[in-house]
Amino acid sequence: MKTQSSNSGWNLRNTYAQLPKTLYAPMQANPVASPQLLMLNEELAVSLGFDTDKLRTSEALQIFAGNQFPDGSLPLAQAYAGHQFGQFTMLGDGRAILIGEQQTPTGELFDIQLKGAGLTPFSRGGDGRAAVGPMLREYIISEGMHALGIPTSRSLAVVLTGEKIQRHSAEPGAILTRVASSHIRVGTFQYTAKYRSVDDLRALADYTIQRHFPDIQDNDYIELFRRAAKKQAALIAKWQLSGFVHGVMNTDNMAISGETIDYGPCAFLDHYDAQAVFSSIDAGGRYAYRNQPLIGGWNLARFAESLFPLLDDMPEQQALSVMQQSLEEYVIQQKDYFEKGMREKLGLFTEQPEDAKLINELLDLMQSTHADYTNTFRALTFDEVTEPNLTGAAFDNWREKWTARQQQEGRSANDSLDLMKSRNPAVIPRNHRVEAAIAAAEQGDYSVTEKLLSILKNPYAHSAEQQDFAAPPPPSTPPYRTFCGT
Repeated sequence: MKTQSSNSGWNLRNTYAQLPKTLYAPMQANPVASPQLLMLNEELAVSLGFDTDKLRTSEALQIFAGNQFPDGSLPLAQAYAGHQFGQFTMLGDGRAILIGEQQTPTGELFDIQLKGAGLTPFSRGGDGRAAVGPMLREYIISEGMHALGIPTSRSLAVVLTGEKIQRHSAEPGAILTRVASSHIRVGTFQYTAKYRSVDDLRALADYTIQRHFPDIQDNDYIELFRRAAKKQAALIAKWQLSGFVHGVMNTDNMAISGETIDYGPCAFLDHYDAQAVFSSIDAGGRYAYRNQPLIGGWNLARFAESLFPLLDDMPEQQALSVMQQSLEEYVIQQKDYFEKGMREKLGLFTEQPEDAKLINELLDLMQSTHADYTNTFRALTFDEVTEPNLTGAAFDNWREKWTARQQQEGRSANDSLDLMKSRNPAVIPRNHRVEAAIAAAEQGDYSVTEKLLSILKNPYAHSAEQQDFAAPPPPSTPPYRTFCGT
């Protein structure tokens, strides 16, 4: 394996490589002929401890392209399994290489992974590569999610490979450098519990505690489950509050860290529709907007099953009861996080018994009138109900109740305005805007992507420049569809 010395700021650890070798496959470089740096996330790079000027050198380009690896790297592809649309299957990093964990100046560890870097032992007949469109899509949406305050993996760089990738047609190839707190998934535990030893499973669980929940005492695996479940409850509530539909909530796409991972068939709501599905293959609506909390619980149940072999110090029925109680806590927590977030979107600081009804009445109105999700809350924030679908007696009646509820708070109008402005974004990564950026990029014009990223950088600014990007797609736009395999 060729490595490359660099003083650009690489400070790699390889803690995952210290786990049992049954959990990963060592990797070699899969060179590409003529890489070209397309995008570099300078803000993220600085936070990771890199010198951004040196990340633009030919030396750094070879690393981002997967042609060589930095000093200290032990590149590997992680093994995992998962339930994909409810069906269990063996999986793994089919086109991604973990080159190590970057230790930041503050001592944090972040996985650095090359996505689209070539064949691995887990490629399952794929080519191990990626096209530029989906890699830019992940870059744009993950950065948009980060700006919205939603825990997410992020994108450090996108490199053109100089090769054509055959999908529906021949498309420019690309490699994304993905940054995450880790890539440990529910599916990682499923794989280890099903195919490997209890000792391997214990090593994975202990490592996960040390990596993400170091204050857990005595390697308490039930507490590991509770902590992970609480993170998922908070994450999915944030998805719902932003109108985000993940689209492929398979167990291999649920990160134990509580970060959003995998930006394949995801999308944001334009008009509010609780049944919204954007994935072309989700015909049954398993991963529809309204089902995300339920599926989160289903995935966590699979995580609980995977941890069961480690609970050998208590009777089986007791272990079942404790895990069931923890799952019930998840349901309550997720609902509480969502309702708290909705109260804040409506400028409410405290909780009252009638709040859930007030929230649901608004959502029902938005559903029946096809009101734009983001723009409805934006209009309520500034008391400018320009959303044309929200008019008439039913909305006027709801608005009277909302106004009366706000007055119960005893807070100033400016207090409520400030709260709502900080919770209701002016812009989101609108599906049609993302697709327009990708279409331009595929023709060699990357200015549209750069402009969109600059607009999304501060979604709560409510600036004049954001006005055009707040508009939904034209009424004649066909229903939005996304695809797996990106």
